[in-house]
Amino acid sequence: MTRVVITGMGTVSPIGNDTPTFIANLLAGKLGIDKIKKFDASATGISVAGEVKDFDPQLRLSKKAAKRMDLYSQYAVYTALEALEQAGINAENTDPYEMGVIIGSGIGGLTTIQEQVIKMHEKGPQRVSPLFVPTAIANMAAGNVAIAANAKNICTAVVTACASATNAIGEAYRQIKEGRAQVMLTGGAEASVNEIGIAGFAALTALSTQADPQVASLPFDSKRSGFVLGEGAATLVLESLEHAQKRGAKILGEIVGYGATCDAYHITAPDPSGEGAARAMQAALDEAGIKPDQVGYINAHGTATHANDEGEARAINRVFGADSQVWVSSTKSMTGHLLGAAGAIEAVATVAALQLGQLPANIGLTQQDEKCQINVVTQNALPVPIEYALSNSLGFGGHNAVIAFKKWSD
Repeated sequence: MTRVVITGMGTVSPIGNDTPTFIANLLAGKLGIDKIKKFDASATGISVAGEVKDFDPQLRLSKKAAKRMDLYSQYAVYTALEALEQAGINAENTDPYEMGVIIGSGIGGLTTIQEQVIKMHEKGPQRVSPLFVPTAIANMAAGNVAIAANAKNICTAVVTACASATNAIGEAYRQIKEGRAQVMLTGGAEASVNEIGIAGFAALTALSTQADPQVASLPFDSKRSGFVLGEGAATLVLESLEHAQKRGAKILGEIVGYGATCDAYHITAPDPSGEGAARAMQAALDEAGIKPDQVGYINAHGTATHANDEGEARAINRVFGADSQVWVSSTKSMTGHLLGAAGAIEAVATVAALQLGQLPANIGLTQQDEKCQINVVTQNALPVPIEYALSNSLGFGGHNAVIAFKKWSD
């Protein structure tokens, strides 16, 4: 089968609007969670979020193009253009019919939906924008990325809640591995830090009600009280090894396995036994052809909800053993939870950990929950050279998705 490598990464996140800044801040343990500034959230009972700061779409998109996109699509295209630039993909070295797009989003254009419903309610249906549907629908990030990149192979969207981006990356990996494309642009985008997004998750009692950003997102800590909503996007350029080497590309990492399963248990709660997530991790390991003791790091889904963290810890124990020393951290401690984009920025974080031999910390953790018996990286990035790593994403609806990454070496 064809080997699949990563040659470009683009990122917009609460801790940086390009990949080098994101990685530097991630390894420095920078907190991207702060008081909500986009709107007055006081009536929701929620005070903090992982907002993207100082985002200027016109650094990469034309004013006209940006105006015709919801914010989540802007994030997607912006990161795709950064990833393409890093990869050096262009019309001279890549056949557009061999390049595809798979982008995940849990919700799609929620900002547009909110704005247009309010407009319809206040001013009548005749005032709804003619661009409402093509800006709001959840496939449009993929469509806009394909247009920007002139990618004419498969173009599709994945919607599996918080597993969307990881499923998208896994499916893009399979497209290349199985010979249906040579290059894929893949990842996830989300822009749900708005009134309806915060209000909806608050009504579900899923969000942290902590007012202090320093202690709002505490994955695997006994004091955790829910997740913090984040926003942003990341796009990866995947290529067949042959295509990348033929054009002399710099290779950043390799994808070697993908697992996807379903709990078939509950619409929002994960299976508390961790059985479904464990099967997804094992499937990724099996496809990679590696044993658990070869994995040096797991970027956990780690949302800081009691149900998720306990279930995921049990899943890790099922696969790696109760006494496993595999290092684990949730970078949501810094970024908050980007929903359908979470797996994309966490893929970037995992590739960086492999490249640099620096494992990002699960910042803020001071008292690990006894029900989460895993080996968590705390406080500071940990210098450990590793060859293999997993990135886990678990979504409402029981979706489990896991990618196995390998450090690149010639």
